[in-house]
Amino acid sequence: MTRLLDLSVVTRHTPSEATPVTVDLLDHRTGATVLGLTPEDFPGGMAISNETVTLTTHTGTHMDAPLHYGPTSGGRPAKSIDQVPLEWCYGPGVRLDVRHVPPGDGITVAHLQDALDAIGHRPAPGDIVLLWTGADALWGTAEYLTTYPGLTGEGTAFLVEAGVRTIGIDAWGLDRPMQSMIEEYRRTGDSAALWPAHIYGRTREYLQLEKVAGLGELPAPTGFTVACFPVAVGGAGAGWTRVVGILDED
Repeated sequence: MTRLLDLSVVTRHTPSEATPVTVDLLDHRTGATVLGLTPEDFPGGMAISNETVTLTTHTGTHMDAPLHYGPTSGGRPAKSIDQVPLEWCYGPGVRLDVRHVPPGDGITVAHLQDALDAIGHRPAPGDIVLLWTGADALWGTAEYLTTYPGLTGEGTAFLVEAGVRTIGIDAWGLDRPMQSMIEEYRRTGDSAALWPAHIYGRTREYLQLEKVAGLGELPAPTGFTVACFPVAVGGAGAGWTRVVGILDED
């Protein structure tokens, strides 16, 4: 038997989002008048509804495409979200437990190697790696925006150069929180502190899944498949994504 596990957050207005989400509802009665009819013209006295939603492509669980990181990747034009190969969005899932890394700190190559050793796995081409920080427990609060660790540039390179095309995290972003990076940059003057995981995508193409959730519901760190097909927004650097863990159970 196959079980599907939703690994996404609900897209809505919340303190956990850095930008607002607005939903303008055209309800079942008003929907009739837009068509030049009345609700009573429809079976049951109700027409059909609609919604106009205003949000960014980085709202809710979403996928970052190479174009988000810069205009080129590896010397070639960077792919927009509608150009992402579907093969990169479906593959063996690998959950890496990095819950011990303190909020604001970087998830290093050593952290990744320790997590891989703990489950007896080595990253392989086609793997979809999901970083389990536990930060999704804060979803719905403002702390979600600032209280999580992020992947370092070296950690990103370690995974991508092993053939991993898609890296996800159960936090607001793949890099460390914005304030942590900006404070380090202002203290040191080193621009390498700013969004290193994202910037690595200018060297080699890869995808990020941000605001993943529910990784603790997976029964094991491997042995499941991830499906994460983004909405193909033409020319955009990201697209909303329903991330699903696919489990084969007896």
